[in-house]
Amino acid sequence: MRLIQNMTTITEFCAPENQPLSRVIKIAVVGGSGVGKTALVVRFLTRRFIGDYERNAGNLYSREVQVDGEQVTIQVQDTPGGEMTNNGVKLPDHVTCSIQWADAVVLVYSVTDRRSFDLISQLHQLVVRAGGAIVPPVILLANKADLLHLRRVDSQQGPLLAGALGCSFYEVSASEDYNQVHGAFHRLCCQLAKQPPAPSSSPHTGASAAPEKRRSPLIPRPKSPNMQDLKRRFKQALSAKVRTVTSV
Repeated sequence: MRLIQNMTTITEFCAPENQPLSRVIKIAVVGGSGVGKTALVVRFLTRRFIGDYERNAGNLYSREVQVDGEQVTIQVQDTPGGEMTNNGVKLPDHVTCSIQWADAVVLVYSVTDRRSFDLISQLHQLVVRAGGAIVPPVILLANKADLLHLRRVDSQQGPLLAGALGCSFYEVSASEDYNQVHGAFHRLCCQLAKQPPAPSSSPHTGASAAPEKRRSPLIPRPKSPNMQDLKRRFKQALSAKVRTVTSV
């Protein structure tokens, strides 16, 4: 796994010139504060679990993996946590940019935090609004399933909410079970790998743009016209025409 950069300066990942370009799958992980988003991302990409992370760092991670026999680059955007307020959901501006940038979104709540569960419906509405005409695939992930004595969200409520939102549901423990976490993310990656690549999008504006085609090294790039040179040639052609008419 490589840490590309902080989300505040997120850019598209470019492979080194001496490496062939691979399919890029972009995933944004969104949820409330303290639900374990970073732990899930690191667990998926490295198999490791680290109990203490810098909160709300908003880092972008990348790793080359095999998905159904195809070499792909997976970029996972960890986002700062959202909070419920009297006026609705409060999110940093970068979260919306990350959703617009992503090919798919993972919504996360903690089974030990009822507020993080109540936040999911509004986060899903944000995904739908940010997606515009094309809503990205979404999965719902319930984390910290191992903390049974601290559970505040019933095990049946997650699947019911996922059914209402029309997305897949997984209850996992980032601290105890790598296979659960890997399985949820891997199935999402397999689903995305079967879809045709989407046009590149800017994470700052959300505007889509067709990917730039590579120029053939055998065809030189045309130079911009020199306006002074064009004016000089026009005057020369005009003078020659005048001289021809006069001589006749």
